[in-house]
Amino acid sequence: MKTATLNVMVIDGDSRFLEAYPYYFSTFRDYSLAGIYTSVGEALDDYPLVVPDIILSEVHLPDGSGIEAIAEFRKCNPQAKVLMISDENDFECIKRSFKLGATGYLTKPVGMDRLHQALDSVKNEGAALSNDIARQVISMFRRKSYRNFSERENEIIDYLGQGMTYKKIADKLFVTPSTINFHIQNIYLKLDVNSKTQALEKLRELDVAS
Repeated sequence: MKTATLNVMVIDGDSRFLEAYPYYFSTFRDYSLAGIYTSVGEALDDYPLVVPDIILSEVHLPDGSGIEAIAEFRKCNPQAKVLMISDENDFECIKRSFKLGATGYLTKPVGMDRLHQALDSVKNEGAALSNDIARQVISMFRRKSYRNFSERENEIIDYLGQGMTYKKIADKLFVTPSTINFHIQNIYLKLDVNSKTQALEKLRELDVAS
């Protein structure tokens, strides 16, 4: 992360989003679109020229797996920040991404605001997770007993388990989304997971199914 404006390399073979990315980045002041590629091979060829700060890569690409490509990007730069995107939230796929060094995972569709928030999370927190992915992480590390959680935290955990977003939970409980986020951070702490980054580190320690 060398400059105030960070270079982002996008690798996505999904035609639905190829026209959207240039527009998104044209509105971002702190992130620059360094290039859009539809295959891993093309991106790796241009990597030395682009030198991206963050790589945004689709999981499924025409010439192979974006997940397997994480290792190739980290050969180019051991500190590479790779943010995976996918239509799927298969947890085995998610675990494998983190095991190989991904710094985040977003499920599509990814709109302009979500993308900017995710890039900010990678820059400032070192990791980015969609709400549905965060929900699965919480579920995985959650103890069987509810005794360690407050009544409100248990309510939030239950709503997360029903697939609700932070905003929907906030509306349900008549509080602000920032209040829900505060409770989520407390839940992370009680699960001995202090942050998104630490949650990913714990996931990397898990055995990944073949």
